[in-house]
Amino acid sequence: MNRTHTCNALRPADAGQTVTLVGWVDTKRDLGGVTFVDLRDRAGVTQVVFRPGQGNLQETAQRLKTESVIEVIGQVTARSADTVNAKLGTGAIEVVATSIIVHNICADLPFPMDDDKADKVNEDLRLEYRFLDLRRPRNLGLLKLRHAAGRAIRHELDEQGFLEVETPTLFKSTPEGARDFLVPSRTNPGEFYALTQSPQQYKQMLMVAGVERYYQMARCYRDEDLRADRQPEFTQVDLEMSFIDREDMYKLIEGILKRTWKETLGVDIPTPFPRMSYQEAMDRFGIDKPDTRFAMEIQDFTPLFKNSAFKVFNGAANTPGSVVRAINAKGLADLTQGELTNLETIAKSQGAKGLAFIKVEAGEWKSPITKFFSEEEKAALKAALKIEDGDIIFFAAAPWEQASNVLGRIRLESAALLKAKSRLSLPTDQYNFLWVIEFPLMLWDEEEKRYISAHHPFTAPVKEDEPLLATDPAKVRGQHYDIVLNGVELGGGSIRIHNPAVQKRVFEDILKIPQDLVDSRFGYMLKAFSYGAPPHGGIALGFDRVVAMLAGRSSIRDILAFPKNQNGRDLMADCPSPVTAKQLRDLRIRTVEEEAKPKA
Repeated sequence: MNRTHTCNALRPADAGQTVTLVGWVDTKRDLGGVTFVDLRDRAGVTQVVFRPGQGNLQETAQRLKTESVIEVIGQVTARSADTVNAKLGTGAIEVVATSIIVHNICADLPFPMDDDKADKVNEDLRLEYRFLDLRRPRNLGLLKLRHAAGRAIRHELDEQGFLEVETPTLFKSTPEGARDFLVPSRTNPGEFYALTQSPQQYKQMLMVAGVERYYQMARCYRDEDLRADRQPEFTQVDLEMSFIDREDMYKLIEGILKRTWKETLGVDIPTPFPRMSYQEAMDRFGIDKPDTRFAMEIQDFTPLFKNSAFKVFNGAANTPGSVVRAINAKGLADLTQGELTNLETIAKSQGAKGLAFIKVEAGEWKSPITKFFSEEEKAALKAALKIEDGDIIFFAAAPWEQASNVLGRIRLESAALLKAKSRLSLPTDQYNFLWVIEFPLMLWDEEEKRYISAHHPFTAPVKEDEPLLATDPAKVRGQHYDIVLNGVELGGGSIRIHNPAVQKRVFEDILKIPQDLVDSRFGYMLKAFSYGAPPHGGIALGFDRVVAMLAGRSSIRDILAFPKNQNGRDLMADCPSPVTAKQLRDLRIRTVEEEAKPKA
């Protein structure tokens, strides 16, 4: 085809030119015998005019249906001042058609194509017709944004001396993490690959191999329950560096994100980013990825209630490891009984037996528990939490971690309620980046009666905490870091263990992984480390989440070309789908349903 311009290229200076445009019929209007067609391509929209007296040309234009594909030849004409459309880049011109070719007539549309109406259509229907949904300028704009973000990241990493290296998608199963997608091997009957959850072990091997600075836009797979920020397949900006420490990593990632925000949104992100320890994040916000755009911080009142007449608080205050903590959801005292019940359900989902609260209305503290409070306790609460009319105070009395988790969730839900009532502003163009650091290296698993890795077993301990590995692993801090934006974890990484003796000790002595499992799953890593492994560390940024934050979207499905729905289905291609009996036989697989069939 001989397209001369895109549909966003022509301006008054082009008047008089004969041009060829191609695209989709965005809208069509018949006015006084003149037919106006807004022709749309990926770049934009141009108005094409079909005038009377042009024979079949006018009749063809009148028969056009929205979203049909056409090719138009015509002359560029400047519009009169009173007909200029200031909303379009091409709004000062129009193309008077002299010829038209209809390449394809569109069938009846399953939903309206304009952005405002289509956004209200059931998401599953839009995903079934994703090829149409993506045509909408807003969605094409999101794909362009994703492209621009990827370009900015690649350019920054290239300038920093990184090599882009692809690693295998088919790997070995590692059941300790998220659930794997398994792939049966036809040539090795009874054995399976797993789709990589991340290239973690491969990228460490690249460091042993001397690559020094590696990255890739890695496709990763996890068979997890889905939600707005999670898909079964996703993209990581995966990178690893040798001969670095945590400060080098902070500087690199801040540079990547600063460049990405500047090149995509034109926004200057101040650096360096603030840093907060895991302990402080949990103490103040009850979550390890705090949204710092609003206050509503958790406060500790354990000493205050050591002699309280309220037995629940007294008992927690005098139990080692337990705390009494509270937050003030200012201005939320008028929540409905349904909203309050929902908050209580959320608290119970975090292990709480209930949700103690105090409403403050017309100068009165309304709650069954206030009758147990002394005047001293009330005064201390009022002063610390700045309690006023219209506030509601929520409490948690439990072990520290549980109390933090309960109030962390209640804090976020309270903020959402306040925002819905227009009492809290959380602007999407405010970018509060934050490093959360000094996570615990190990967590105690009460069910398995052993320590498990808080991040993954390759994370190096903080140097000064190494002696505690043998005596008190729970107090060892890891060289792990998460990058957080407005309450969303964009990525996480760590400085790795590179000494084979230390790595073997972590596997066997701390994590209590049997030696045969260590050998089968990680033997090659220990072998590689014994051949001169450099100190190294890395990080993986969730690229889909980065783009969603740039776009101001809460769901990563919006910024993917072909996402799965909440049930993990591709509704457009209708998959997953059954396979043939022959395919299963070739793989030496028999389904449960097949085994259950009665024998003839």
